[in-house]
Amino acid sequence: MAKAPKSSRVNFIILRYMRRPILVLITVYATSMVGWILIPGIDENGNAVHQSFFHAFYFLTYTVTTTGFGELPYPFTEAQRMWGIVSLYIGVIAWFYALGSIVGLVQNADFKRSLAERQFAKRVTRISDPFCIVCGFGNTGALLVRGLSDAGMTVTVVDWKDERIKTVSLRDYRSDVSGLCADARVPEHLIEAGLLKPNCKAVVALTQNEEINLKISVTARLLNPEVWVATQSTSSIHEDTLATLGDKVHIIDPFQTYAKYLGAVIANPAIHSLNQWLAGTPDATLDKVLRPPKGNWVLCGFGRMGHWLREALEAQGITTSVVEPNPLPDDEDLPNLIVGRASQDNLVKAGVRNAAGIVAGTNNDSDNLSILLNARALNPDIFFVVRENRYRNLVVFEAAKVDLIMMPGLVSARRILFLLIAPMMKTFFETLRQRDTEQDGRFIDEVVDHLGSVVGGTQPRIWTLDTLDADIHDHDRTGFQVGGKRGNALQRLTDAGRKVTLEHLMGDPGDRSRRLACVPLVIESECGAQVLPDLSTAVLPGDRLLLCGDARAYNLIDATMHNEYTLAYLMTGKDLPRGWFMRWLFTKRIFTNASEIKTTEA
Repeated sequence: MAKAPKSSRVNFIILRYMRRPILVLITVYATSMVGWILIPGIDENGNAVHQSFFHAFYFLTYTVTTTGFGELPYPFTEAQRMWGIVSLYIGVIAWFYALGSIVGLVQNADFKRSLAERQFAKRVTRISDPFCIVCGFGNTGALLVRGLSDAGMTVTVVDWKDERIKTVSLRDYRSDVSGLCADARVPEHLIEAGLLKPNCKAVVALTQNEEINLKISVTARLLNPEVWVATQSTSSIHEDTLATLGDKVHIIDPFQTYAKYLGAVIANPAIHSLNQWLAGTPDATLDKVLRPPKGNWVLCGFGRMGHWLREALEAQGITTSVVEPNPLPDDEDLPNLIVGRASQDNLVKAGVRNAAGIVAGTNNDSDNLSILLNARALNPDIFFVVRENRYRNLVVFEAAKVDLIMMPGLVSARRILFLLIAPMMKTFFETLRQRDTEQDGRFIDEVVDHLGSVVGGTQPRIWTLDTLDADIHDHDRTGFQVGGKRGNALQRLTDAGRKVTLEHLMGDPGDRSRRLACVPLVIESECGAQVLPDLSTAVLPGDRLLLCGDARAYNLIDATMHNEYTLAYLMTGKDLPRGWFMRWLFTKRIFTNASEIKTTEA
């Protein structure tokens, strides 16, 4: 691993900027002090005396503060008073020059940037929890940082726009979020953001320039091969290069991701309500089912998003018509291609009057709104999917009451967020779709009903529980294993020969006959991953659990995992003695049969 460079730019700028004013002050005061020492005074007996170095320095010191203590140690002669006038005026001029230089230094852009950079680096060095570096604080970066903060993860942000970094300190994040205004392509800035720290778990490149994202990803992997890297890319050229960096680099294409998602929703509409509910979308409930219709769909805008959507729709047996003003040479022979803007005439040619759905997928929100109005005028009942490029336009699209809003930034942010805090979510959804296909579309509906009956409500809590470090509170929710050296309750009871199951962990410590509002989605062990495991499944140290529940369940399960007395109560219904003397009596079978449960010394 590379070493962090030592930087002293702030000190260098101060010395470089203030060198001349400091030399002027030193020269003025040295000259004044020499004059006071050489010019003789007269004591009370009329004898000539010379001031000492200390008296000269003392007089100049209190006159600088405009404080008058009189003529010390003896009344001054006319020559001394004349030299005092000269010293005072020259000193005032020197101080005005120095103060002007100080004001200029404080206002200097390089100095302020360097000072902020040093303060940021100091804050990063104090981070002890696992944290993530987010490069780029645009729409996608801001959404991701909000999600990571809500999950309790520390974040450092690097962006080259100062106004974006200023907003970081103004937002009410739940965890510590620090920002640096700098170019993330420069390795030094990534190092200052904490790239080389052992608790740096991920670097996410979300700038608007994919060349920059590529450079950040390559730099992060070369400087820290152990770090997890995620980057947004919609270019096949960049994706090929990023794929060579190893399996710890995740490439997020929002268009491909959304196209697969839309295809899955068409195959089973319950996936949409389940996904929105798990993602914590406001007002999302499991009983809101959106059913995209089958039939012919019109794709307005045939860029990278249009290509992926066409492939996903045709995989579901849906025919498509394309309206594109500037088709690529390879797309000119495409069947049902209408060359031109999505005007009402071209929409009619594309068959919008009898179409089941339409996608406004251009990279311009104004054009997408225009397509919406034209399509609604021709077919008011058409199913509408719109691409929203700017988050600030969300209120407009919501007012238009479209069926589905596709925000590339939100798609990327949500995908990366799940990879960070719930990496087993991908396994969960893949298994859901596979089993749903095997059971003719009934399995997902059963899962939705089960989650609704156990957890219910809106905005559930999704978290990854690592059974090795469950006693480290703030680390459970990140999905990263960061510890495990200290034995937790599960470890101690397992070592004592007890079998701990999911049913024990899901029990309510207040009343073990009740179950917490929590559903284990996935359990990952040495034998592989089990999706929606039975509550009788044994939990061993080293297993990882993907859980879905309410806030109360999250707090209580976390408490149970690092408290052997609570876990033992849920297993046996008995409260174990906690003091060493009572435990000694317990083991001597004075109060109860100790063979019912074995515990180790705390």
